[in-house]
Amino acid sequence: MTTASLLWSRLDTAGAEHALVDDARGLTGHGTIIAAAPVPYTLSYEVQADEHWISGRLAVRAEGVGWQRTVTLERAVGRWRVTAGERGDLDRALTAAGRARLLLPGAEDTDTLAPALDVDLGFSPLTNTLPIRRLGLLDAAPGTSATITAAWVLVPSLTVVAAEQTYTVLGAGSIRYSSGSFSAELTVDAQGYVLSYPGLATRR
Repeated sequence: MTTASLLWSRLDTAGAEHALVDDARGLTGHGTIIAAAPVPYTLSYEVQADEHWISGRLAVRAEGVGWQRTVTLERAVGRWRVTAGERGDLDRALTAAGRARLLLPGAEDTDTLAPALDVDLGFSPLTNTLPIRRLGLLDAAPGTSATITAAWVLVPSLTVVAAEQTYTVLGAGSIRYSSGSFSAELTVDAQGYVLSYPGLATRR
């Protein structure tokens, strides 16, 4: 059952994301992303988190002219299983567009993902909601901060890496996200879905 339809416009390139979600008990959702960079591509995904908002599954397919990549992450008994595939040649499409080659899809070492309770799909504001809800940040006092490890899926390569991320409550509806040298002040609604992600996306 769908409880929300969410549409974001990209700010960093021509593109958009549309997600349909059911958050009556945790989250089950699926969505589509289209983007013009680094090469034009369409991406579809399915994501699931349990009643505690712990991520359990993320399946992604990205494709463009002459290539298609897939990756599926599934968490069970505290471990992540990652399966990936590729058809065609994304690197050839990138080279033709004057872009750098990317890593292969999937995870080189799934053991590094063991601490991750959240998945993070690159360029998708939807997946920021997962740790925000899991950590109870919507009701937390300003200054509350938590650092997590996320299973981060790079796009469009669909390479999976462990990423340390910090979420800090700034005030009602405002949460700072930071990872490495990157930081952004997210504006979220009462359910924790992103309204504004500076430099990346804004919700329509």
